[in-house]
Amino acid sequence: MTQDVKETFGSPVGSLAAKVRTLAPSMTRSMQRVAEAVADDPAGCAALTVTGLAELTGTSEATVVRTARLLGYPGYRDLRLALAGLAAQQQSGRAPAITTDIAVDDSLDDVVAKLAYEEQQTLADTAAGLDTGQLGAAVTALVAARRTDVYGVGASGLVAQDLTQKLLRIGLIAHAHSDPHLAVTNAVQLRPGDVAIAITHSGTTGDVIEPLRVAFEHGATTVAVTGRPDAPVTQYADLVLTTSTSRETELRPAAMSSRTSQLLVVDCLFVGVAQRTYETAAPALAASYEALAHRHRSVSR
Repeated sequence: MTQDVKETFGSPVGSLAAKVRTLAPSMTRSMQRVAEAVADDPAGCAALTVTGLAELTGTSEATVVRTARLLGYPGYRDLRLALAGLAAQQQSGRAPAITTDIAVDDSLDDVVAKLAYEEQQTLADTAAGLDTGQLGAAVTALVAARRTDVYGVGASGLVAQDLTQKLLRIGLIAHAHSDPHLAVTNAVQLRPGDVAIAITHSGTTGDVIEPLRVAFEHGATTVAVTGRPDAPVTQYADLVLTTSTSRETELRPAAMSSRTSQLLVVDCLFVGVAQRTYETAAPALAASYEALAHRHRSVSR
């Protein structure tokens, strides 16, 4: 690895560039131009007003603001302040106290510290952005559901399995579907009173969107767990639970970093349901624990 690559890869600018690469597929071409400009030249863009950046990139002020928000900032002013901070770090050659980018030659101590920091920030960002009204409505739907189907593929499929396992252990009927054909054929059987949950970080996964659409059209209550609140999957979602999207790096792509925030949402759903059904959930959990206890006991020799 060259020195230039080391400096960029381990820097906050490298982190911003990684974020731009990750979010690019969900951006319009004009938004991509804005995002690429701020990642390529944070110092120059920090000196520009929203009008100046719009003129530089051949876009509009509204596009600049939308891009800033998609990158995780409340508005352009906040993005501009962040860019100024990045520029100052570049000029001084001073590295930030900690960065979530992991370099190939980082020590394991650094890897542990950076990943621990990343997990903390991902959880904090997800908790801060989670709409508890939507969460409460999803819990209510799950408690009353005849059955719950959960769709997810890849890393999100593991999260789908985690949720269904938790619901099954408190006596609820739940199925996880990672096979898109089975997901659709099962979704056809859903009806009002049932729940369908789609887990997709990008919100653009067709194998997850299709069964959710079918469930939606058959009257089931539909829930999307996604990092993109305006993604295609939300078109068929009665409720949207948003996960963190802000900290993805070159060595830790979306499939890895998104799982932490998805699992937090799953745990919030499960605990909410368990609270509402405590009289039946507690005995069910105890029974499932007892049924498996003998598998964990030491065998005397």
